Amino acid sequence: MVKAVALLSGGLDSTLAVKLILDQAIEVHALNFTSAFCTCNSGGKHKEEKGGGCRSEAREVAVKFGIPIKVIAKGLDYIDVVRNPRHGYGKGINPCVDCRVYMFKRAKKYMEEIGASFVVTGEVLGQRPMSQRRDTFMTIEKESGLTGLILRPLCAKHLEPTIPEKTGIVDRQRLLDMAGRGRRPQIELAGELNIEDYPCPSGGCLLTDKIFSKKVRDLLDNKKDVTAKDLHTLKIGRHFRYNGVKIVVSRNEGENKGLKDMAQDGDTVLEPSFPGPVALISGPAYDGEVEMAARLILRYASKKADAVGQGTIAVTRDGKTSEIRVSDPLLNPVSNPVSNPVLNPVLNPADDKTIEGLRVC
Repeated sequence: MVKAVALLSGGLDSTLAVKLILDQAIEVHALNFTSAFCTCNSGGKHKEEKGGGCRSEAREVAVKFGIPIKVIAKGLDYIDVVRNPRHGYGKGINPCVDCRVYMFKRAKKYMEEIGASFVVTGEVLGQRPMSQRRDTFMTIEKESGLTGLILRPLCAKHLEPTIPEKTGIVDRQRLLDMAGRGRRPQIELAGELNIEDYPCPSGGCLLTDKIFSKKVRDLLDNKKDVTAKDLHTLKIGRHFRYNGVKIVVSRNEGENKGLKDMAQDGDTVLEPSFPGPVALISGPAYDGEVEMAARLILRYASKKADAVGQGTIAVTRDGKTSEIRVSDPLLNPVSNPVSNPVLNPVLNPADDKTIEGLRVC
C-alpha cells in the first residue's frame, strides 16, 4: 500500500486533509510538531473537559482514524530559526516561512525512513498571509527538498498537480478547491465526513503576538545559549531587565508556584512572607539585582494584605536562604537598619518610572 506522511496539528484543516487521503486507500502516518510557542489548548466542543493541547488533540485524531503518529518537539535548534529567519518575520517575531521549511525538512526525513511517497498538509491557499501563498508554497517546497511532493488536499485544485497526482497515486478529482480565510467550507465538509467534536479550527503561535514577541526578542538579544527553561519562563509573569539581568515577577498564586518550580542552579528566588508575588532572577545575581527584585515584589504585593509590623522576603540562591526584612511592606517599609541584616533593608517599592524603565513586557 502507498504511504504518506501527514502533518497533523490537531486542528480542523489537517484533520480534514488526513481524512481525504485515507478515503483514497492510502496509508497515512501522522507527524505532529510541538513547540514552546504553541498557544493552542485543547479544543472542540468539550474543550473544558480535556487537556493536553495540540499534541493531545493530534493523538486523539490519530486514534479515531486508526493511524500511527509520531510527535516531534521543535527543539533548541529551532531557536536558530527564530533568531535568524532567512525569509523574515511576520507581524511579531514569527518566522512562518522558515518554520514551514523546518517542519517539512523533518517530514522529508521521516518520509524516507518509513518509505512513504509524499507529504500531506492541511494548508489552504490564502488562509495565512505569510506562509500560505502560491509563491511561498513553491519556496517552501524547494528549500525543504520536497518539490512536487507536498500535497494540499483542501486547495489542490488551485495548484499545479503534484507528483502523486500525476502518477495516479492520488485521484485529483477527489481533491478540493478551498481558498481564503473563511471557515464555512471546512465546517460543512466536517459535517459531510461525519467528523464531529473536531478540535480547534486553527492552532496558534505566540510568536505572532506583538507583546510576547518583545519577551522573545529580549531573550535572544541578551542570551546566546537559550535553554528550555528560558522558553517556558517566557510564558509566565511580568518580565524586567536590570543591569542586564532578567527578573521575572509572578502575577498570581499559580505563577508563584510555577516560578519556584522553574528555578535552576544559579538562579535566585525571592518569596515574601506576606501576600505578594514571587520573583525569579535568572542566572547570577548580586545584591543590587536582589534588592531591585525585592522592590518589584513590594510594588506588586496585594494591597489587601494584612502586612503590619515586620515582614520578610526570603532570598534563596545556591541552596542557601537568607532574608530581607521589611516593615509594613505595603505602607511603610522600614527605614532603619535591623540588627545584622543579610542585606540592607528595602526602603521603597519600585515606582512607576522605575517600572517602565525596566519592563520588558
